[in-house]
Amino acid sequence: MSASMKNGTTAAYHVQAVLSFALSGTALAAGIACLPVGGWTRAFLGIGLLYTVTSAFTLAKVIRDRQESNEMVSRVDQARLEKLLAEHDPFKVEGV
Repeated sequence: MSASMKNGTTAAYHVQAVLSFALSGTALAAGIACLPVGGWTRAFLGIGLLYTVTSAFTLAKVIRDRQESNEMVSRVDQARLEKLLAEHDPFKVEGV
């Protein structure tokens, strides 16, 4: 009965997000590589960078999954409501 709205991003927004992520990761990796510190410190900072990136991806996935779950529950509730409204006859007299 009701048309579902599609929540999508534009291609330009997608490209901007990918380029921004790549540029920030590259700049931080280059900054770590050029630091005037020892190898162990550089390795520690590199591992910290990788951990932060993987944590960000995990957080984004969890948020997306939760949103999709809420949308699914909303769709099921909407379908139940539409079914009840379709079956309801306001002119039906019960007990006659």
